[in-house]
Amino acid sequence: QITKKGLIAMNELSASEIQRQDFVDNRIYELIKDLNPTFKEVNWDIELIGDVRDIITNWFTNRLRICSENNFYPLGEE
Repeated sequence: QITKKGLIAMNELSASEIQRQDFVDNRIYELIKDLNPTFKEVNWDIELIGDVRDIITNWFTNRLRICSENNFYPLGEE
């Protein structure tokens, strides 16, 4: 949408959408840690989490066709 300053702004996320984002990112991080075959600590890395999330999103939205991208991981876009 266009703001008073003429800039295009994304729709704001609702509390439930933010909660969904946090849930997905945290579950992916836990999965990465659980699958790690070493005792080396895996630090939170949003780039790594995002890469894994993109693959899962592609499977849910394009391959399995069970939900929309925004339904899986809300981005505040229409």
